[in-house]
Amino acid sequence: MICCAVVFLQREMKEQLATLQDSEKGHTEALQLLQRQLTETKTPSETERPVGRTVSRDQHHFRIAKSQSSIRRHQSFFYLLQSSAKSLRATIGDAFERLHRFLRERQKSMLEELEADTARTLSDIEHKIQRYSQQLRDVKEGIQILQERLSETSRHEFLEGIALTSDRIKGKIHETNLTYEDFPTSKYMGPLQYTIWKSLFLDISPVPAALTMDPITAHQRLILSDDCTIVAYGNLHPQPLQDSPRRFDVEVSVLGAEGFSAGVHYWEVMVSEKTQWMIGVANETVNRKGSIQIQPSRGFYCIVMHDGNQYSACTEPWTRLNVKSKLEKVGVYLDYPKGLLVFYNADDMSWLYTYREKFIAKLYPYFSPGQSHANGKNVQPLRINTVRL
Repeated sequence: MICCAVVFLQREMKEQLATLQDSEKGHTEALQLLQRQLTETKTPSETERPVGRTVSRDQHHFRIAKSQSSIRRHQSFFYLLQSSAKSLRATIGDAFERLHRFLRERQKSMLEELEADTARTLSDIEHKIQRYSQQLRDVKEGIQILQERLSETSRHEFLEGIALTSDRIKGKIHETNLTYEDFPTSKYMGPLQYTIWKSLFLDISPVPAALTMDPITAHQRLILSDDCTIVAYGNLHPQPLQDSPRRFDVEVSVLGAEGFSAGVHYWEVMVSEKTQWMIGVANETVNRKGSIQIQPSRGFYCIVMHDGNQYSACTEPWTRLNVKSKLEKVGVYLDYPKGLLVFYNADDMSWLYTYREKFIAKLYPYFSPGQSHANGKNVQPLRINTVRL
């Protein structure tokens, strides 16, 4: 069993590579088409021109220049895609090499530990055998002494000294157990893959972060759990909370307690049994008062579930997402230095959508459970999913 952090990295890179390869193929075909168009736009000779259909030389030059410019743009993009694909191949190779190296080192360490346990157990057994052999020699020596005394003395004298000789022999006999339990077999026969996975999990970054929500930013209708990892919309009257410039007063939203201005981060949100929600990240400086447009130009980078079974990225306009089955758990991957925000179906780590931006402000996780309804729809909360070992 491999940690979900490795799986999502593998899937992301393979999907991006496939996309780049498809784009590369498409642009190669476009380049060939444009080259054919360029050939076709060359000025024919005067004898080849049909009467009445003469095209001016300037028009031909303009079409040629336009085609050449288009070819150069596509060639530049073609080379850029090739470079990106090469970089992604290297990234995938490095990621799997680190994984293989970790497994090789873990295997080597376990084998060395096994050899040490084997050597220690064999040494202990050899020591016990030596003690057992010495005891046998002592017993034989005692028997020989008794036989000699029996032949040299009368029966009465023999019986008087036998007690002392017997005690001396017994003092040299110690219990020695030679059992298979001396070897720690169970240490290497347990759930080996799970044991390795736990070690691997501790070595992988990023892993699902233990995020919490900031109650100071929560809309008055939102109810947070005591540990601030669960948020639900309340149908009761708004809570008498102290107003704050940081609190949303119209949008039923709440931000994470921790913001990010560097590094790579990943977290997961449980969205099962809901018909409406919105999750993503928001700039530290976003407006929190009044009705707000959730879109990148306003500092929000989110995806949304709407109309019960539809999913979209909150772009301008919205971009419909190709989701094959209802989402139960969404993964959010933020690579701040590279300006990447990627959403996944966290159950199988299939890709949902990617924002590419040049982030400047600090980003905070964004959560909106949406409004619940009197008919019982959308009453389930949003829940931050934390992996604990």
